[in-house]
Amino acid sequence: MRKVILLAAMIFTICFATAVKNANAGEDKWTQLVAESGRVLSEVQRMPDQSIPEDLLRSCEAIAIFPSTVSGGFGIGGKYGQGIIMVRAENTGQWSPPAIFTIAGVSFGWQIGGQATDFVLLIMNRRSVGGLLQGKIKLGGDAAVAAGPVGRDAAASTDIQLKGGILTYSRSRGLFAGVKLVGDVITQHWDGNQALYGKRLSAREIILENKATMPKYADNLLSVLDRYPYKK
Repeated sequence: MRKVILLAAMIFTICFATAVKNANAGEDKWTQLVAESGRVLSEVQRMPDQSIPEDLLRSCEAIAIFPSTVSGGFGIGGKYGQGIIMVRAENTGQWSPPAIFTIAGVSFGWQIGGQATDFVLLIMNRRSVGGLLQGKIKLGGDAAVAAGPVGRDAAASTDIQLKGGILTYSRSRGLFAGVKLVGDVITQHWDGNQALYGKRLSAREIILENKATMPKYADNLLSVLDRYPYKK
């Protein structure tokens, strides 16, 4: 019972901190989230010897970016954050408009403190894309995950490319590295998508059915992604 109370208190603290951050952002928080996602990817790709391999960015089917995800805990830890997912068109490789998603997870074991972490996920096959668009997916359960390789050496990532699944990365305190996010749950954010596009749209309608227009705040994100043309 005590652990349950501690867990509830921890989750409340994380959600409260996130809510405060969002409130400070004002009514433009969703457009700022899109812009922040572009900034995160741009900074990661400028990191010497720690960037995402170019061949993976050329061959991935989708990308997810969760900036400043709040993590913390005391004995029991957890994380909560909001971010975006974009998918490539199968025939042209053109990127879809971003859809808003949340990521959340709980971890057990001795831990104390809190921090904000950026997460980047590369979705390497269409099956995993389909799982995301069902509305809710558990990493490591509904979808296979692996810590992504870093560096500009394309050969290092060949085996992972062939296996597919989802490659996961994190950036905390300036260090960018692969990390295996097992047990975290990714869920589409209906209210965020409605606020961003001015009408109630599902992630599927945004990403696959061309019912949303690319927001101008995605320009920086697209400028980074377009450096890596689609390669099946």
